[in-house]
Amino acid sequence: MSMFCFQCQETAGGKGCTVRGVCGKTEDVAHLQDLLIYTLKGISELVVKGKLDVTKLGNTNYEVLNSLFMTITNANFDPISIKKQIMRMIAIRNELKKSVFATDLHDAATFSIFSADSFTEKSTTVGVLKTVDEDVRSLREMITYGLKGMAAYTEHARNIGKENFEIYTFIYKALAATLDDSLSADDLVALTLETGEHGVMAMALLDEANTSRYGNPEITKVDLGVRKNPAILISGHDLTDLEQLLEQTKGTGVDVYTHSEMLPAHYYPFFKKYENFAGNYGNAWWKQVDEFTPFHGPILFTTNCIVPPRSEEVRDRIFTTGSTGYPGCKHIDADETGKKDFSEVIARAKTLPAPEEIETGSIVGGFAHNQVLALADKIVDAVKSGAIRKFVVMAGCDGRMRSREYYTEFAEKLPKDTVILTAGCAKYRYNKLNLGDIGGIPRVLDAGQCNDSYSLAVIALKLKEVFGLDDANKLPIVFNIAWYEQKAVIVLLSLLYLGFKNIHLGPTLPGFLSPNVASVLVEKFGLARIGTVDDDMKLLIEA
Repeated sequence: MSMFCFQCQETAGGKGCTVRGVCGKTEDVAHLQDLLIYTLKGISELVVKGKLDVTKLGNTNYEVLNSLFMTITNANFDPISIKKQIMRMIAIRNELKKSVFATDLHDAATFSIFSADSFTEKSTTVGVLKTVDEDVRSLREMITYGLKGMAAYTEHARNIGKENFEIYTFIYKALAATLDDSLSADDLVALTLETGEHGVMAMALLDEANTSRYGNPEITKVDLGVRKNPAILISGHDLTDLEQLLEQTKGTGVDVYTHSEMLPAHYYPFFKKYENFAGNYGNAWWKQVDEFTPFHGPILFTTNCIVPPRSEEVRDRIFTTGSTGYPGCKHIDADETGKKDFSEVIARAKTLPAPEEIETGSIVGGFAHNQVLALADKIVDAVKSGAIRKFVVMAGCDGRMRSREYYTEFAEKLPKDTVILTAGCAKYRYNKLNLGDIGGIPRVLDAGQCNDSYSLAVIALKLKEVFGLDDANKLPIVFNIAWYEQKAVIVLLSLLYLGFKNIHLGPTLPGFLSPNVASVLVEKFGLARIGTVDDDMKLLIEA
């Protein structure tokens, strides 16, 4: 069976990639990712049916998170590393099975791999299309993609030392449920909202982890230019990797620049002590194809957002760590204590030229919930006086499609009495525009990474309280969100769980939504696809 993948926004024709992923993943990688997810479902069934104590599963919990993370769009393109992870998870599964006495186990909990041929044979039979009913398939996949995003945020929190076993318990429950043919569509709709509930938990956990270790983000001006030293570019989302890299490059003469979703690291007080923490280089993830060449130095990917490099010269400078992987690129593992040795990356940087300047100036960010709520009185006064008419949440992901120029145009056309609340790499469509301020409040308030969409929800709920409202949907806040991959899916499900309605999503609705499931989301939550800029301006702002 040919590959089938429709988990990201750019899936071919809005329906599914069947030959090669638009992201660049090959058919064999797609099949292997399907098999890895299938294995996780088998493990989950054992945990659920065996009523195993999640608090005593130790490293198994981490490996499940890591496995889910590996299958997120643009995270791991390396078939060898995925095969190794499948075998690792089968070994874990088989060990768990020894303490589970259920007799009605699903094939996912019992199958075996004996050879390279059996890898291929099995992986081609366990994909998305194995679920025949399109509505059940749609709901199962939406839950699975939400779990992938949840796993990413939970893993980041765990790396800092924060865990919530309730999240692990739910991940096992939900994955096992996707094997259960007795569950109705209504059951799966309820589980989808429960996924959103635990998504809120995961983002709250990560927020607690980040702020407890690195401090609360604060208003910060970030340099976009370059220095004359050799440098390393760090991309992705994991702040513990950045911390270790900065610590190891300290005093070496090597600078560190952030790329794409690592930009918000500059907002945390903890990182400001590093003199070699230079600034941000480049823009959203998809522009790396052009921006990595003039950087000249090594690139360290900590999480997803890898674009297959076009040249061997660039590929030779790419290093991966964590859940990421790319064929031919050096992978750096952590030791048993979580420490990573970046000496090879640093040594390589010293042999390469300093980055070329591709832009100058600076941008301002750091408007996470703690910082914005510190300005609450000022914001409330601005709303009451009419200086601020509406807040527009434009969080989410960026992508390659020309249709995403919509978000730049929308931001440019917004009336000057509106403020954009943003998080994630979607901000690169408008965060460098000169949109001005309202009474000293910038018109683009950047809360941080995609997971910091949680901050935007906290801000909204706090404003509801301040204004004495019984429903957050009565606030002068509208949602015009861009999505790309599975972390955006869990953000959306979390917002729906929190009760936010009439969210506009673009540039397209997810390909994994069947017509019936899409209809439920429209009717129950008012979910809608974006239209034209002018039409949406009338609908969202002028109405």
